[in-house]
Amino acid sequence: MLESASQIEFTIKKERKKLFNFIRKYLPTKEDAEDVLQDVFYQFINGFEEIEYADRISAWLTKVAKNKIIDIQRKKKNQPLQSEKIIFQDEDSDDALTLADILPDLSGRPDEVYWQNFIWDEIEAALNELPEEQRDVFLLNEFEGLSFKEIADIKHEPVNTLLSRKRYAVLYLRKKLKNLYKEL
Repeated sequence: MLESASQIEFTIKKERKKLFNFIRKYLPTKEDAEDVLQDVFYQFINGFEEIEYADRISAWLTKVAKNKIIDIQRKKKNQPLQSEKIIFQDEDSDDALTLADILPDLSGRPDEVYWQNFIWDEIEAALNELPEEQRDVFLLNEFEGLSFKEIADIKHEPVNTLLSRKRYAVLYLRKKLKNLYKEL
């Protein structure tokens, strides 16, 4: 038992900052991110004996955090993720596509939960393929609702540089997620 407690404490100290930064990318406030982090660690402590492979604890913590983030976003479905902002626009038409258009309106049915998880996995994978500078600007602007001026103050970079990075991110995401949109 004492060995388990010290291993839990070590893991929490080791993973805390990285996990918090991951969660913070997807939630609008530090308080929300801290709440999710506490929930993840609570689940970790309660289920520690059932985690089979110690070398996969980091991945397990990240997956639990991602599920908690999805739950929060699902609860806030009346406030869609910046639904007014255009994420994708087909070059052949004037139809704009937003994240709210891609994500299904979930009532909690298992098939809808599956699709939302699938879509978020695809979006997350596409975001993770972006260069870090582009991804950060995109997430801060789209998910956290920060203005480019606010991001410029945080990053200590010119607004035009940030606008350019966001543009490249959007172009890449349009291309990468176009097939997903067509399938849905």
